[in-house]
Parts: sequence; C-alpha cells; structure tokens
Amino acid sequence: MAVDLDKGSTSQADEPAVVTRQPSRRRRWLTRAVVTVIVALVVVLIGLALLLGLTPSAGSAPARVAGILATHGAPSDDGVVPAKVGEALLATEDSRYHSDWAIDPQGTVRAVWGVVSRNPNEGGATIEVQLAKMLYTPGSTDPISLTEQVAIAIKLDHDFSKTRILALYLDAAYFGDGAYGVTDAAEHYFGVEPDQLTWGQATLLAGLVQAPSNYDPHGHLKAALTRRAHVLARLVAVGTISRSEAKSIEGEQLKPVIAFYG
Repeated sequence: MAVDLDKGSTSQADEPAVVTRQPSRRRRWLTRAVVTVIVALVVVLIGLALLLGLTPSAGSAPARVAGILATHGAPSDDGVVPAKVGEALLATEDSRYHSDWAIDPQGTVRAVWGVVSRNPNEGGATIEVQLAKMLYTPGSTDPISLTEQVAIAIKLDHDFSKTRILALYLDAAYFGDGAYGVTDAAEHYFGVEPDQLTWGQATLLAGLVQAPSNYDPHGHLKAALTRRAHVLARLVAVGTISRSEAKSIEGEQLKPVIAFYG
C-alpha cells in the first residue's frame, strides 16, 4: 500500500501568516507634525540668531532718545516714569508688559496681520517693539522692518530693565502738536510736570501715542476724549481703577485744553 509521505506534515500553505503591524495613521501624522515643528523651530532660531547679529546694538537706545529730544528742543524725564501715565499707557498698549519678554505672541500675530492687510494701525506690538520702531526703523511698516524691530526689541529687553525701557519710550514718543516726550507733552497741554498730572490728563496723553495727529486735542478734541474713554476702560479692565472712578474721571475738567477750546 502506498504511503503518503506528506501525511501528517504541515504544508507551507497551512503555516500561519506573519502579521506585520503598520504604524497607525494617527501615529504617522503625529510623527510628521513633531518633525515639522522641530524643523520650523530650528529655522526660526537660526534666522533669529542671524537677525540678532545683523541688527544694531540696543545699547545706543538712550543716545538715540537724547538725539530726538535735542532735535526738537524737548526736555527729558531723566529716566523717571510718571506713575499715572505709565499705568495708563501699559493698560492700553501692552497690558502684559511686565510678564512678557519683548514679544507678545498675540500681539505679534495682530501686527503681522496688519502688515499683510496693509493696515499698519492694527497694532498689538509690545512696548519694546514700538520703541525699536521709533528709534531704529521710524515710519517703516514692511515685513523686513517688522522683523528687525522684533530682533532689536529682544536686545532691549536683555539690556535694560522694564522701568528703563518704559522711561525711554515715554521720552521718545510723539504726543502730537509738536510735543515730544511726556515731559514736553505735560507742559504743552496742561502746564504741569508729568508727576502732577491728574488721571484725566494722564489718560488723555496715554491715548495720543497711537495716532498723535488723529487724537491731537488741539484739533480733534472730540476724538481725543473718545480715545481717553477707551484708555479708562482698559484701566478698569486690568483692575487699576474701578468703574465708578473711571466715570468720575471722564467728568474731569481738563484745563487748559478744555478751557482753550471751550
């Protein structure tokens, strides 16, 4: 009788198939995302390093501020930040000033959008970035200048204290009607020293720096007061003053500005 030699043996076809697990779609996507983020960060860091090397030193900032004041015959505040103006300015222009490090992600996105949408007043830049623009790239709103401003802002934040940067900003800022720096502005509009400003006066001045020509109280008093109301609302929002205090300040008689046009 013929014997089936294959009987009882396992054929190749009957052998269990080896299953190779393929990485899941989610895992592949996550890996690609992580790699993309790492590459992007490397590119940004390299670009930032190049910019830090190519842009001017922030150490020249005080001399540049002194040059602006000298050109316009305006006095300096000698590094002192008038309390009310300083608080009003930060509440309006950069409420995270003391916690950021020269770059505010939300503000940067808004500023970039302002360039893309050709609306340079979109705002959102930190005090450091605004100071860099005043001193190093005045009048420029193109993407290259915006990038330079960010690099110099980082240098400013590294080289100077927050108080010193704010003092430089208030000295360099244009407050309209030929007034440069907060000392000149306080004397020009109200005939007082910066530390003697009332909340009503300080909030009006703080509102001018965004668009000095548009909010100049000598020519656009209604717009200046509307802008001041916004500054007061920001002070309430950050908890510096109460809503009732803001209401009282809005009713303050602003002399000599109001008297001059009353």
